[in-house]
Amino acid sequence: MATESVTPTSAPAARRNGGDLVVETLTALGARTVFGIPGQHALGLFDALSRSTLDFVSSRVENNAAFAADGYARATDEVGVLFLSTGPGALTALAGLQEAYATGVPMIVIASQIPLEGLGARRKGMLHQLDDQKASAANVTKSQRTVHHASGIPSAIQDAFSDALTVPHGPVWVEIPQDVLLNEVFVPPVHDALAEVLEQPARAELVDEAVHWLADAKRPVIVAGGGVRRAGAEAELLTVAEALRAPVVCSPGGKGAFPWEHPLSLQSWVEDRYVTEVLEDADVLLVVGSSLGEVTSNYFTLEPRGRLIQVDAEPRVLESNRPALGVRADARLALAQLAERLPAREPDGRAEETVRRTLAAVRERLDGQDLDLERGFMAAIRDAVPDDAQTFWDMTIAAYWGWSCWDARTGQFHSAQGAGGLGYGFPAGLGGALGTGRRVLAVSGDGSAMYSIAELATAVQHAAPVTWLIVDDGGYGILREYMQDTFGQATATELARPDFVALAGAFGVPAERVAPEQVGDALRRAWQAEGPNVVVVETLLRMFAPTHLSEDID
Repeated sequence: MATESVTPTSAPAARRNGGDLVVETLTALGARTVFGIPGQHALGLFDALSRSTLDFVSSRVENNAAFAADGYARATDEVGVLFLSTGPGALTALAGLQEAYATGVPMIVIASQIPLEGLGARRKGMLHQLDDQKASAANVTKSQRTVHHASGIPSAIQDAFSDALTVPHGPVWVEIPQDVLLNEVFVPPVHDALAEVLEQPARAELVDEAVHWLADAKRPVIVAGGGVRRAGAEAELLTVAEALRAPVVCSPGGKGAFPWEHPLSLQSWVEDRYVTEVLEDADVLLVVGSSLGEVTSNYFTLEPRGRLIQVDAEPRVLESNRPALGVRADARLALAQLAERLPAREPDGRAEETVRRTLAAVRERLDGQDLDLERGFMAAIRDAVPDDAQTFWDMTIAAYWGWSCWDARTGQFHSAQGAGGLGYGFPAGLGGALGTGRRVLAVSGDGSAMYSIAELATAVQHAAPVTWLIVDDGGYGILREYMQDTFGQATATELARPDFVALAGAFGVPAERVAPEQVGDALRRAWQAEGPNVVVVETLLRMFAPTHLSEDID
C-alpha cells in the first residue's frame, strides 16, 4: 500500500501582540536590558521578549528586581526597565521603587493588569485583582498610566520615558491589561520613538539675585547634593566653587560631585558638628541638589545664620526645611548660569585654612573614640577596590561610615540612603555589574543580606561580576546600637543567620570568611575572579559618636 509523503512545513510565524509593541518601543528608545519576573497576566510581555533583542535579567523577588533596575540606571546613566506582574508581584516591588523615587533614579515600570473587563474596582474575583493597582504605585512613582488599547502603547511608553528623564528624574509606571498584551495587533512595528526631555534652566531674575548675593559674600559655602551628580554637574560645581573660593561639602547622595582631596573640599563629613558649624557660619550658603534633609543637616541641628540659596529641580524640595531663595532648576544648568556670571576671586587662603582646620578637628574627634577597627576596616576596603569601581551599599554600619569617609575617587558611590530600606546593596550591585560589564562591590550586613540572598541565583544565572561583602555582626547592628544607647538594652535585634559561606557554595558561588584585618587581601582576590563571589567578615563595627545629641563636641 502506497503512503503519501509529507513535506515538512515551517512553524507558523508568531503573531504580533501588545507585548511586541512594548518591546519594540523600548528598543527604539534605546533600552538594552529588562529586569523582572514573569507572571500570569504579563505573559504577553515575555512572549514578545523572545522576539526582541532586549536582554532579560530574571530576578527571584520583585523588590530585588526593582533594586537591580535602579542599580543598572545609576551605573549606566540609562533608564532602568522593570517588568512586573499584577497584584502581589506589583506590590512587592514598591519598596524598591520608593528608593528610586526618593533618590531620583530614572526607571520605567511596565506592569501587567487584570483583563479590561475587571477594571474599575468591580469585585469580579479575578486572580491578583486590586481595586486600583495604579493608586498603589502613586506614592513611589513620578507618574502613572493605564493603557486600554494596543494602539496607545507606543505613545504611553514614549511619554513615560520623557517623564523619567525630565528633571527631577524618577521611576514612572505604565500598566497594561492582560488581554491588551495578548491580543493580536495590526499596529505596524515600532521603529522610531523619541523621548523628548524638557530642560529646566533657572529663571533669569533668580540667577541675577543669586549672583548678587554670592558676589558680595565674604564666607560662601556650598552643599552639593545628589542632584549635582544626577545632573552631571561636577565640572560646573568645580568652576563655581573655585570662582567663589568656597568650601564644598557633599551629602551622602552627592558624594563624588567634588574632588575629595581638593583644597576646598570638606569631603562628606555632614554628620559632624565641626562641619555643621562651617555651614552655619556662612554668610551665603549655596545648596545645590539637596533638601538639607535629615542626614545632611546633621539631623536637623543645622541653624544657618546667613542667607541660603537652594537650587533643586524638584519644586517640593525648595524651602522644605529652611527659608531660602528657592531656584527651581537642573543643577548643571543653574551652576553653568552662575559660573558664567560670577567673577573669579583672588585666592587669599582663608577658605582653604577653614577646610584644613575643620578636617583636622574631625580627625582629632575620631582619634579620641577608639575606632581603629572601623577606620582601618574602611581604609582597607578603599585601598583594595580599584579607584574607578562602582560600589553599592546597603543600610548597614559600614555604609553609614561610608557616607562620611568614603572617597569615591573616579568611581561612584551608591547607597539606599534615599528611602533607607534594607536589601538594596546586592541586587543593585548586580544590576550595575550587568549594565557596565565591569566588577562592582556590594556591601551588606547579615540582616540586610537575608533580604536579597535569593539573588545569588540570579547572579549565577547571568554570570554577574559582582563581589558581595557581607559584614556579619549577628543581628541588626545599627538598631542594636541605637537601642542600647537609648534604653540601655537592645530588644529583637539579634538574628539566627546562616553560614553565608556554605550558603553561597550551595548556589555555586565562591566564598570565603576572613578576619577584619584580612578584608583587603580577600577583596583583591575576589576582584581577579570571574562571575559573582562573596567575602564574609564576622565583626562588630561601631559608629562614631553622634554630634547632634549634645552641645559639647569636645
